[in-house]
Amino acid sequence: MSTQSEHNKGILAVFLTAILWSSGGLLIKLVTLSSMQISFFRCAIAAIVFALMFRKRVLLINKLSLFNSLMYAAVLILFVIATKTTTAANAIFLQSTAPIYVLIFEPILTKTKWEKINIITIVVCFFGMILFFTGDLTPGDIEGNIAALFAGVAFAAFFLGMRKNDSQYGESSIFYGNILVTLFCIPFITDLNSISLNNFILVTLLGVFQIAFAYALFSFGIKRIIAVEASIISMFEPVLNPIWVFIGYGEVPSFYAIIGGIIIITAITARTIIYNSNFLRTKFNF
Repeated sequence: MSTQSEHNKGILAVFLTAILWSSGGLLIKLVTLSSMQISFFRCAIAAIVFALMFRKRVLLINKLSLFNSLMYAAVLILFVIATKTTTAANAIFLQSTAPIYVLIFEPILTKTKWEKINIITIVVCFFGMILFFTGDLTPGDIEGNIAALFAGVAFAAFFLGMRKNDSQYGESSIFYGNILVTLFCIPFITDLNSISLNNFILVTLLGVFQIAFAYALFSFGIKRIIAVEASIISMFEPVLNPIWVFIGYGEVPSFYAIIGGIIIITAITARTIIYNSNFLRTKFNF
């Protein structure tokens, strides 16, 4: 009973994490500051909260954690730029292609064979990605889509680096990533008088809940459920993100973006379920 209770807590924690992550699109859209100004305040606040939550653990550092921090910083900035310049749906769906790059680069880095299911998933997802660059596109859509794609690549590199590094450096990688963004964006904070109370509240919500508390919840949950459960539950983020933006901001994704997003999310989820089912059958002979 106790084990089942802990498992249920883990599922709830990861689900709440996905909800907090999904709020990013709407909050970023509602803030009237520039992408770099949003990034500065969001990450500065997140770094402070992180330091209070994890204390000495954020100070641990090694070479790989520095690389991971750099990749995480790139994800943070690129996602804000993408959300501000194209639709929130485009930004989150294209960033969610990160697992595809993991499937591409992991065999190269580990010198393992390409698996058929991974090749099929990659081809299907690339077809879905192409749909984001079809139809009537504005210059902002193109720039935002490209930023989102690079965010996905950086997220994949961050994920691979985090998996290779010791888990004790997880919090510090996130902390220093936020610090790097804050330092990089300082030159863009030229007029503090233009920052309204409403904007400050919104960036505070982004820093405290969408980054810091979300990571704490995810860290709690991932220890209590298996990886495949966490992967599937996390897919609620790209699904909910454009829904919140539509409800709170009135932004409607293009038809091609919706179809492309459905293809990408379905392919990644199906691959996760099929691959892990085969793995369990092989390991436990059932």
